[in-house]
Amino acid sequence: MREWYLFPDTLPANLDPTPYTTVGDYIDALTATARAQRKDRYFTYLTSIAEETAFYNSGSSAGFGVRLSIDTPAQRAYISEAFEGAPALAAGIDRGTEILAIGTGTSDLRTVSSIIAAGGSPAVTDALGPSTAGTTRLLRVVTGGVTRDVSVTKAEYSLTPVSSRYGAKVIDDGGRKVGYVNLRTFISTADPALRDAFAQFRAQGVTNVIVDLRYNGGGLISIAELMGDLLGANRSTSDVFDYVTYRSEKSANNTTRTFSPQPQSIAPMKVAFIGTGGSASASELVIAAMIPYLHANGALIGTNTFGKPVGQIARDNTACDDRLRVIAFSLQNAARQGEYYDGLVGTVEASCQAPDDLSRPMGDAQEGSTRQALDFLAGRSCTPISSSAQSAQALNATTQRKLELLSPDRPSTVQREVPGAF
Repeated sequence: MREWYLFPDTLPANLDPTPYTTVGDYIDALTATARAQRKDRYFTYLTSIAEETAFYNSGSSAGFGVRLSIDTPAQRAYISEAFEGAPALAAGIDRGTEILAIGTGTSDLRTVSSIIAAGGSPAVTDALGPSTAGTTRLLRVVTGGVTRDVSVTKAEYSLTPVSSRYGAKVIDDGGRKVGYVNLRTFISTADPALRDAFAQFRAQGVTNVIVDLRYNGGGLISIAELMGDLLGANRSTSDVFDYVTYRSEKSANNTTRTFSPQPQSIAPMKVAFIGTGGSASASELVIAAMIPYLHANGALIGTNTFGKPVGQIARDNTACDDRLRVIAFSLQNAARQGEYYDGLVGTVEASCQAPDDLSRPMGDAQEGSTRQALDFLAGRSCTPISSSAQSAQALNATTQRKLELLSPDRPSTVQREVPGAF
């Protein structure tokens, strides 16, 4: 870590590992100063080589196949999204479903309100059990006013980065064609899906686009750069997408990525990026990279983003299947903007507040964030997102519910890149 860490001055001169029971705890202690400065909020961590490789290559995951959001003050839990090909959606559990109770069977079914009252949101994570195939839970759920008990067993599945139901389409908004693409995560299999989406936009002459990254925690920089290329048909190959900058001793590793327009690329006049506190890393990179070119014709819709303008390298111990992810470089756009540790709201040149409306599918023209994105593209006025590092949770408190994507203390690879995944 000391060789590569982006913030070496924050590392303790000496820290005895003996008192720490896990490597993760020791890493957290090493990065405590950078975390207090909001530069490394658990971005440096130990993970599994096999698990991470499987996810980035194919979306390989295990679980119910949902994103779960918690309203801790109200002691309630909701499904924000359900994934195709996974157990929950097959059982009829989808966006907007509320989980009322959780148990291994009828004999130990506990209400979500009592679980949260006893142990807060971490207790909900515990109640849902380990993320291993074969784990079964009885869930009492309510959807559309109908309450039922359903037994769901966690299974292996491959996350589809662009939903087959609502991930890419052209919306007719009062006679105007608007492209809509929802990217769940930046993994390798997103490449063909994004190319297909933008080929559809190009074929229909789309010039206004909604890029929905509201729950996208990041992933591969190469896919973020592809997204930029697909939005950059009018960009020169000398135009900068991003600067990757290591600390001075490692500056030989610095790179400058320029745009590389693709056969599927479009030249949008305006772009509405939907984001929340769950939008981080590669998602923020895409939004930031377009600011010097779109200016106020590119807007952040929803709430402030997470704030992660840095990236990790991998240091592997293959004998133990251990991969240390170390924050080693910063990310900047063509204007050298890259200090958005408190989210992008202070960097973007246009923004509009909007709720995450669980009562409708994402991409529905009447869903809160999608509707506000369409209004921005149409030139209608809006209320800007507060510059006071407003979180997604804060906005939902005033417009809908006080929801926060649920994350374990030690998230898996999929839970880091797909916030709220269970």
